Amino acid sequence: MKLKNKINILILLFFCSFSYAQINQYSYKRELQGITKPWHKIILPEEIFGKVSPNLVDMRIYGINSSNDTIEASYMLQLKKEKIVDTNVNFKLLNSSHNEKGYYFTLEVPTEDAINELKLDFNQPNFDWKINLEGSQNQQEWYKIVNDYRILSIKNSETNFQFTKVTFPTSKYRFFRLLIKSDEKPDLSIAKIAHYETNNGSFNNYTIENIKTIQQKEQQITQLEINLKSPVPVSSIKMNVKDNFDFYRPITIEYLADSLKTEQGWKYQYEFLTSGTLNSIEKNEFKFESTILQKLKISIYNHDNKPLTIDTISVNGYVHELIVRFTEPATYFLTYGNKNAIKSSYDIERFTSKIPNTLTVLNLGQVQLIDKKEILKKEPLFKNKNWLWAVMTVIILLLGWFSVKMMQKK
Repeated sequence: MKLKNKINILILLFFCSFSYAQINQYSYKRELQGITKPWHKIILPEEIFGKVSPNLVDMRIYGINSSNDTIEASYMLQLKKEKIVDTNVNFKLLNSSHNEKGYYFTLEVPTEDAINELKLDFNQPNFDWKINLEGSQNQQEWYKIVNDYRILSIKNSETNFQFTKVTFPTSKYRFFRLLIKSDEKPDLSIAKIAHYETNNGSFNNYTIENIKTIQQKEQQITQLEINLKSPVPVSSIKMNVKDNFDFYRPITIEYLADSLKTEQGWKYQYEFLTSGTLNSIEKNEFKFESTILQKLKISIYNHDNKPLTIDTISVNGYVHELIVRFTEPATYFLTYGNKNAIKSSYDIERFTSKIPNTLTVLNLGQVQLIDKKEILKKEPLFKNKNWLWAVMTVIILLLGWFSVKMMQKK
C-alpha cells in the first residue's frame, strides 16, 4: 500500500503541474470580482486589445478552487452590433402619368403594413432628380411625406455612384404617389417598398491623438493619417466635410498591419479595410469588419477637383462582451496574451437560448503579470516537457510492475 500511495502522489503532482502550466501559457491576468450567479458578462476595456491577438482567440477564464485545482469557465465573445430588419412589402403599380411638374407613379399597398423606405432603380446611368412622395387612403386626399428629396446616379470612367434609396418616417397608407421632377422620362426598372428597423447597438468612440493631412498634388490624392491613443477594435468611421458644394470622391480606408525597420528606414505594411464614395448627398459613414488597429490611412481621390476640407472624423467600434458561465465556486481570473493560443470551443455557443436576458457585469481587478519564472521555480522538476514525459513513463512502468506483483501474490 505504501508503494501505491507514492504512485498516487506522483500522479497528483503531475496534474497539479499541468494545471499551473495552463495559466502559465498566458502573460496577463485580472481577477473577476462580483461573481454571485452562474451567468455574468464582462465588458472588455480598451487597454486589453493591445495585449491580445488580432483574432481575440487568446483569452481564457481560469479559476482556482478550494482544493487548489485549476478549472476553466466557458465564455462566448459577443459584439454589440446593430440588429437590422429590412422587410419588403408587396405592392401594385397602378399607373404612371406626367404633366409639366414631372412624372407620376402611383403605388397601391394591399395590406396594412407600414413602410419607411422606397428603393428605386432606373435604366438611365446618369441623372440628378428631385422627388416628392405623398400618401392617401382613397386617392382623393393626398398627404405629403417627403418633398424635394434628391436622388442621383453618376457613372463614368472615374465614378460609379448611385443614391436612389428614399427614407422617410414610418407611414401607413393604402396608396403612395411618387413624383419625379424631370424633363426626361425616367426609365424605372425596379421599385421596392420596405419597412426598415434597426437597433443601434453599442459603440465606443475612440480618442484620436492626431491627424496628419498630406496633399499628393501629382497623384491628386488627399491622404489622412490617423493615430489612435491605443490599439482598439474599429468597425466604422464617420467623416464630416466643411465644404458646402456638391462633391463625389472615391476613397479607400486602410490600417497599419505591420512595420519593419530596415537600413533605409521604417517600412510600413497597410491592409485594406473598405472603399466607398465621400459625397454631399448622404451621411458619410463607412463600415467594415471589426479590426484591432491603432493607425489608419484614408485616401481621397480628388481627380481634377479642389481638395475637400475635412471638418471632423470619428472612429468607432462595437462594445465587446464576454458572456460567462460559472459552474463551481472558485477565485476566477481573465487570462490573456498568448501568441500560440487557438480558438476555444465551448458548449454555450450552441445553446444561446439558455443564456438569461439580463446579466450582471463583473468588475475586473488590476492587471497582473503572470510571473512565469516564479512558477517554474516552484516546480523545478517540470520546467521541461521532456521531464513530464519521463515522469509519466516512470509512473506507467511502476503501475505495471505493481500490478504484476499483486497478481503473483494471488
